[in-house]
Amino acid sequence: MSEFDEQLREIIPRLRRFAVSLTRNSSSADDLVQASLERALSGWGAKRAEGDVRAWLFAILYRQFLDAHRRSRRYARMLEFFTGRDDAEPSVERTVIAQSTLQAFDRLPTEQRALLLMVSVEGLSYKEVADILDVPTGTVMSRLSRARQALRQLSDGEISSPSLRILK
Repeated sequence: MSEFDEQLREIIPRLRRFAVSLTRNSSSADDLVQASLERALSGWGAKRAEGDVRAWLFAILYRQFLDAHRRSRRYARMLEFFTGRDDAEPSVERTVIAQSTLQAFDRLPTEQRALLLMVSVEGLSYKEVADILDVPTGTVMSRLSRARQALRQLSDGEISSPSLRILK
């Protein structure tokens, strides 16, 4: 078995855990991991030799998730336009169930959950996360600080839902 195969065997469960946290659905997570691995294997020749395989795969998975999320939002807007219905609004029952079952971590925005998972759970360095997100290391540190603060406030019941600052 090659060294790359061995690395993949170690990383796949981590990729799946990260994908489940992003998608909140195990079958969608499996699809996301598969699509990410397909992209990684097809682009293996373009990978930088000095780069960390783990960080590279996490970057691919995160970008695949963002692309799919954007596509689904576009599709929902087109569906609403053509049908005149807005299926984006959850039912009251679904809202109540979601609010009662979500823990503080689950109420964080995707960007904050992803950042906390990459650093705290997966053990990626600030530099690796900065490379994945294509932002400076200081930006990762400040975003991580805000994510941790929002998680603390949610856990303590100080706020009902965290807000993200939109910067241009």
